[in-house]
Amino acid sequence: MIVLGISAFYHDSAAALVRDGEVIAAAQEERFTRNKHDPAFPLNALKYCLDAARIEPARVDRVVFYEKPFLKFERLLETYLAFAPKGFSSFRKAMPLWIGEKLFQRDMILQELKAVAPDLAAREKLRFSEHHFSHAASAFYPSPFEEALVLTMDGVGEWTTTSAAIGRGNAIEIIKEIHFPHSLGLLYSAFTYYTGFKVNSGEYKLMGLAPYGTPVFKDLILEKLIDLKADGSFRLDLDYFDYCTGLTMTNRCFDGLFGGPPRKPEEQLTQHHMDLAASIQAVTEEIVLRLAKSLREETGQTNLCLAGGVALNCVANGKVLREAVFDRIFIQPAAGDAGGALGAALAVAHREGDLKRTLPQGPTAPRDGMKGSYLGPEFTQDEVERRLKAAGAVFAVAADDESLIEQTAQALADGQAVGWHQGRMEFGPRSLGNRSILGDPRSPTMQKTLNLKIKYRESFRPFAPSVLREKVSDWFELDVDSPYMLLVADVRQDHRKPMSEAEKALFGIDKLNVPRSDIPAVTHVDDSARIQTVHADTNPLYHGLISRFAELTGCPVLVNTSFNVRGEPIVCTPEDAFRCFMGCEIDLLVVGRCILRKSEQDPALARDYKNAFTLD
Repeated sequence: MIVLGISAFYHDSAAALVRDGEVIAAAQEERFTRNKHDPAFPLNALKYCLDAARIEPARVDRVVFYEKPFLKFERLLETYLAFAPKGFSSFRKAMPLWIGEKLFQRDMILQELKAVAPDLAAREKLRFSEHHFSHAASAFYPSPFEEALVLTMDGVGEWTTTSAAIGRGNAIEIIKEIHFPHSLGLLYSAFTYYTGFKVNSGEYKLMGLAPYGTPVFKDLILEKLIDLKADGSFRLDLDYFDYCTGLTMTNRCFDGLFGGPPRKPEEQLTQHHMDLAASIQAVTEEIVLRLAKSLREETGQTNLCLAGGVALNCVANGKVLREAVFDRIFIQPAAGDAGGALGAALAVAHREGDLKRTLPQGPTAPRDGMKGSYLGPEFTQDEVERRLKAAGAVFAVAADDESLIEQTAQALADGQAVGWHQGRMEFGPRSLGNRSILGDPRSPTMQKTLNLKIKYRESFRPFAPSVLREKVSDWFELDVDSPYMLLVADVRQDHRKPMSEAEKALFGIDKLNVPRSDIPAVTHVDDSARIQTVHADTNPLYHGLISRFAELTGCPVLVNTSFNVRGEPIVCTPEDAFRCFMGCEIDLLVVGRCILRKSEQDPALARDYKNAFTLD
């Protein structure tokens, strides 16, 4: 059975294709349109999935949309009626859009599908999955578990904001839900908005800012904003929020509680903002831990699957792991709305195809069904060379992979920043070694250089380490797989550097330039790191590169950040990589076996990338 899944019309539109329960291809629309978080119908991603699977549209058995528009419309209408007459202005703006477009989404989707291929637009092929069920399916079906608790947390789907389900075999049953307007995702987004970052984009920044602060507002949040129960269930005090009826996340009551209006974008960050970030992060971790512990006790399940936007909070995930609430954890790498496309496809494939799940077996079996999340487009060596030549690039071609690895590892050991474009593009928000910018983690200046001269982003933001799976416990307080960069753990004590009394006394952003370990470029100010374990079976080339770097330096770790500048989607094509290379201060670009040095390129091809994209 061949099923196409689609998510669209909110943010991070995507398409995914599943054949007999196997994930074949998946990609976000933004990677093709170059419009970050693109909400448009994923025409390009859909065409890519069909091409990658090498199938004709007529062979697609089902097309599934990741949520149910009528239920969403019901929630919108009932919310406005419940708060009337408050919020009438935003109601008046939203209704024409909903009535004119979203209420008739079935017809819209069929029209879009017809533009791709008439064979896809058969009404009897189209299905709709509930938003949280799509998330749950995206996590459970690719997991290595026969049975597991599935916890989904996000802003809101149709009505649900938090759900717990039990997955057994090929079936998923949702057993508990928390409904809108009470939402952990929206609470976190409210603080994202209040501290001056963009909702549905800046939550990563808030999490990265938190270690610079102290959670001095945690008790105030728990006293005023949220009624948190012992089992992790909660209700928000809506007097402080404006997302139900207004056009902003918070209101004047919220301003009064925290001492002033929201920070304006690009305004200087203060210790106050850092303390707010630390406080909401601490509250989030407390809620997730309580939910996990109570559900473990209630259900007796020993395995946990996580999905939904809150599952991208890798600090909270790390806390659940360290508390040993569950024996094993699997987190969907595309945990946000993009992953809903994959989950919708998997849900229908198992329900209507009545598929029997085949779990990985044996020492050489894959850890899960996501294939390392390497599910996007790839380019042959001939294609790479043709495309780079057309772009005006000057390059040499390595004779083989061994030569490629040797030259790249040497450049990294020499302190160069390397753009690395290989194999299939990653699905989800993280670069995992195929569309990455790499650096030497031992360098005390690499973090600052990457942020300010290459990524053009805020200086406080941390970078992640890619580490050989077999060496992870030698460098970090972690000894489990973390292939998707969704677990945070501390750098081992024997790799940390002692701090002087003056350094310990520093506050806020002043902590940034203190080398805290032997790998300062990936060690955050609280001694933590967002870890990606690299496995020889899912990415042999990247594993080989880190292995050679380790032979040269004694360090089996690389800095790994997404191959893009601030505001730009992660690069997809060789041309995207070359443009980014020519628009920032990356020293070396490696695409396939092509090696490009900045000094050899035509200066006329340089671009002002710093101002090329809308800030996120």
